[in-house]
Amino acid sequence: MKAFTDKVAVITGAGSGIGRALAIELAERGARLALSDVDAVRAAGTVALCEKAGVTAKAYELDVADRDAVLAHAEEVAVDFGGADLVVNNAGVALGATVEEMTWDDYDWLMGINLGGVVNGTKAFLPQLIASGDGHIVNLSSVFGFIGVPTQSAYNAAKFAVRGFTEALRQEMLIARHPVAVSCVHPGGIKTNIARDARGGAERNMGKAAEGFEKIARTTPEKAAQTIVRGIERGTARILIGPDAYAIDAIPRVLGSFYQRPLALLGRLGMKRL
Repeated sequence: MKAFTDKVAVITGAGSGIGRALAIELAERGARLALSDVDAVRAAGTVALCEKAGVTAKAYELDVADRDAVLAHAEEVAVDFGGADLVVNNAGVALGATVEEMTWDDYDWLMGINLGGVVNGTKAFLPQLIASGDGHIVNLSSVFGFIGVPTQSAYNAAKFAVRGFTEALRQEMLIARHPVAVSCVHPGGIKTNIARDARGGAERNMGKAAEGFEKIARTTPEKAAQTIVRGIERGTARILIGPDAYAIDAIPRVLGSFYQRPLALLGRLGMKRL
């Protein structure tokens, strides 16, 4: 996808963070926007910002874990915009807890959004993207789709799965010769609220953990959005965001499974400080 003027872009989790920044970036490039979020007020706020660029944008309240709701949303977009050209499955949440302390409800909550939301959005909109003749689907994984991290087992499980799902989808589109490009995004530390809004098995520690994340998160959502758009323009299969993403991607390539022991030691020190 070389140009975005009059293209219909569907973005989930568009009420804040990368989703909002990406919506604004695409608005400035002339895209028409279907913007959803579980928080309708936040989605409407993003629409207002995008409309300043003189484009058509519409807000939708959407829980991406609700498959029927996502299927209905795809039908809404077809009616309101004539179909999607670009879909960005961005909505995501965080959970900080060891496997031992994590509850089943917390695990199901995260997997339903971070993995289920990607699968639901992909399946619901894929026919529209194929029909567009120049479709592109972008799924948000993470650097935690490259390495396992203590207290992030559920998040790791979802983000590794998103990576595998997306890479398989890209190959299927190539085999079938469908006009749909597929990209998987792996952000490093981004200055968003995801850590502060996270659930945690040890709730008393989450505030300090969020503060620690904010200190090391160096990439702004706006910079992340620019990187994603550049990747879409180039048809990049794997889009890494931030220098830390490149460093973390290299760790398992160089060390293999041996990275786990020093990371566990660092995790032990970190837990003691909390």
